[in-house]
Order: sequence, then C-alpha cells, then structure tokens
Amino acid sequence: MIVTTTSVLPGAHISQYLGIVTGEAILGANVFRDFFAGIRDIVGGRSGAYERELAKARQIALDEMEREAAARGANAVIGVDIDYETISTGNGAMLMVTTSGTAVVTDA
Repeated sequence: MIVTTTSVLPGAHISQYLGIVTGEAILGANVFRDFFAGIRDIVGGRSGAYERELAKARQIALDEMEREAAARGANAVIGVDIDYETISTGNGAMLMVTTSGTAVVTDA
C-alpha cells in the first residue's frame, strides 16, 4: 500500500476517495519510568531506547491506519499526518501517537 503525506500521487490517477482512516498507539507510563531508569542510554542528548519505543508506536499507528484503509478497499492513503500527544493520568504520563489520512483507490 502506498502511504504518503502528499495530497496527490504523481503519475497516478485517484479514481475513488474512501474517507478518512486513522490509527492510534499509546505508550504507557512504564515506558517513561523505563526511560528514566535507562538514562545511561542517552548519547549526545538522544535516547536510543526512547526513540525505538517512539518508532514502534508510530509503526503500530501506521499499520492500524493501513489495515483500516485496506478493509475499505483502498490501495493508498494520502495526506497522512502523524501526531504525538502526552496524556496525564493519575499514575503518570502516557504518550499517544495518532495517524490519519485519506484512503483512496488509484490506478498505480
């Protein structure tokens, strides 16, 4: 499946728009505790462990969005947006990754 942040697919004709599709992934509070416990993993101001968790959450959200698009009969998702939000809970913070886009059918 083609997934792009652009609203058009150069060289392809969009024959049908199937609506908005979304995906979500939430990292629990223990990820932040694990992150701070593993602070020694930080090199040059970046945490490899935290970045891996964010990448995993992003991929889960994208996969979920693609599954929804495929279930509608799409072969592409255009105009994809990826957002990151923190959610405060009584037990700490959670990170939510959301994806959204427009499911389409193309001739590509």
